[in-house]
Formats: sequence, C-alpha cells, structure tokens
Amino acid sequence: MWNCWAWGSFSADAPGPYPTAYPRRPSERGLALSLTLPGDPRSASIGRNAVTASLHAYGLTPYIWPAALVVAELVGVTSTMTPGQELYVSARHRDNALRVVVWDQHPRHCDPDAVSLCEERRRSALWLLAAVVNEWGGDWGVCDALPPHVGTKSWVQLPR
Repeated sequence: MWNCWAWGSFSADAPGPYPTAYPRRPSERGLALSLTLPGDPRSASIGRNAVTASLHAYGLTPYIWPAALVVAELVGVTSTMTPGQELYVSARHRDNALRVVVWDQHPRHCDPDAVSLCEERRRSALWLLAAVVNEWGGDWGVCDALPPHVGTKSWVQLPR
C-alpha cells in the first residue's frame, strides 16, 4: 500500500487508485448520488466514473463492476433515444441493495404501434445490462416517469 499525506491513501486491492481524503467509512445514510448529464453517448464514461468513485468512497467495492456497466449501458442507450437532451442519473444504496435510475426526456408516443416498437428497441439495446443484472440476481425495468416529470425512467436494483 502506498500512502500520500496530501491525498490520503491509495488502496492496492481496489480496481484503480482512488485517492481518499478521509478514512473510508460507510455513511449512516448510505450512498446517495445524483447528477445531470448531457444527452450524449460520451456521458456514459462520466456517469460510470462518478458512480465507481462514489461506491469506492462508501466502501461498496463489490458493486463497482456491475454498477459501472449498468450506468454506462443505461446512459449510453438513453442518450441515443433523446440526443442532446439532459439525462438524470441517481444511485442509492439502501437495505443492502444498490438502485440505479436514469431518467431521459423521451416522450411517450401516442400511437400504440410506436409505443411497442420503442419499448422493444430500448429493451433489445439493453441486452448486456439484462444479462449482468440477471447474473447478479437483480431486477431492472423501464417505465414512464411519474408526473410532474416527463420522459422515461430506466432502473436497476442489485442486491448485495
């Protein structure tokens, strides 16, 4: 283990060096991360890095690999559904489970055929996410955002 006074310590067992300014102790409240990202496929990297660093800081390293993939897939796919429009990303750890939510501004279609086609296109684009969530024994889904929000909410829940 390499220590640096100015930045804290770097953990040799973590996937990548993440400096910590304070000792890593899980918060009483648990992880609560929210951020807004541009509707661009390159935002997947920003979301992935933010969630990875937050999980590491909260001592939730077992979630890093699946959560990084989940965020990258959700942000990457939703950004192609509503290019140029902002996305909202949320990650929460409560009751021994990690919940990741991505809201996009994709409006609900009026035509039932368009609704079915859009839902199928979104679900088939998230095939890798579905495989990882299934392997972890988690759940995922896509639904309309509840008023007053507009758009689509994609969510994943990963148990410990």
